[in-house]
Amino acid sequence: MTLWNGVLPFYPQPRHAAGFNVPLLIVILVFLALAVSFLLILPGIRGHSRWFWLVRVLLSLFIGAEIVAVHFSAEWSVGRVSTNTSYKAFSVARVRAHVGLHVGLEGINITLTGNPVQQLNETIDYNEQFIWRVGENYAEAYAEALEKGLPDPVLYLAEKFTPSSPCGVYRQYRLAGHYASATLWVAFCFWLLSNALLSMPVPLYGGLALLTTGAFALFSVFSFASISSVPLCQLRLGSSELTTHYGAAFWITLATGILCLLLGVAVVSLQYARPSALRIFLDGSVKDCDSQAKRSSPLVLNNPLHKQFGALDLTMSTNL
Repeated sequence: MTLWNGVLPFYPQPRHAAGFNVPLLIVILVFLALAVSFLLILPGIRGHSRWFWLVRVLLSLFIGAEIVAVHFSAEWSVGRVSTNTSYKAFSVARVRAHVGLHVGLEGINITLTGNPVQQLNETIDYNEQFIWRVGENYAEAYAEALEKGLPDPVLYLAEKFTPSSPCGVYRQYRLAGHYASATLWVAFCFWLLSNALLSMPVPLYGGLALLTTGAFALFSVFSFASISSVPLCQLRLGSSELTTHYGAAFWITLATGILCLLLGVAVVSLQYARPSALRIFLDGSVKDCDSQAKRSSPLVLNNPLHKQFGALDLTMSTNL
């Protein structure tokens, strides 16, 4: 391999940034399809029960979608910095770029976007993923990145998370991601169970299942937060330092866990304090059925001639 213009020609063709996270997109589309399907049949529900079902179904779908989607999100811990840094090995060329680090439960994403994108006769727009989930080898992925000749900022950040790195954060992040993912799948199972139980005449057990769902969602948050006690190596890119903080997936999971706990406490409390009110909320058609029964009560018409003839008492009953 020879040098061309002082840079190793590792990429004979133009590079393109990675697209949207496909598993995350599938999860979002599936739950959106369920929500749209329910909204299409919503006009067929009569009376005030329509709004009860709207709240129940959409809230439940939001909880389920969030629990599944955060598995594939790389927004649990994020960091971003704008810097003037070296671009590739064996070159003194420097570029002005935005560098991003996104840590998820299954690995990390490293982004590099030039400012402007076109610099050094290249399109600087990278989105590289390094996975550490079961069945994947992070060290091999990093070795392949070295062979492909990824830019220095990408390789620098990826090297910090390798098993042999002096930082020693690979094991902590990997274990925390595994435990958080496992507890989230348990939370998803209890979410399915709570939906089934709340549709049966056993709301107490449905409320307990919601409490368990929230508890396991919070366990996943605490599992990932446990790595905060591990000091991350100083990440210096050129003249700037990259620092990380909890991302959107972390806070949304925390909020969902608290929401499930509040809903579970409300269901259990109402079951003991006002079971009739809870039954009306879980089956909002009760009021409508009562009013419909009153409207459809039989109308009795007495024959006005019965007093005159006295022999017959004719009664007509008509259901309206």
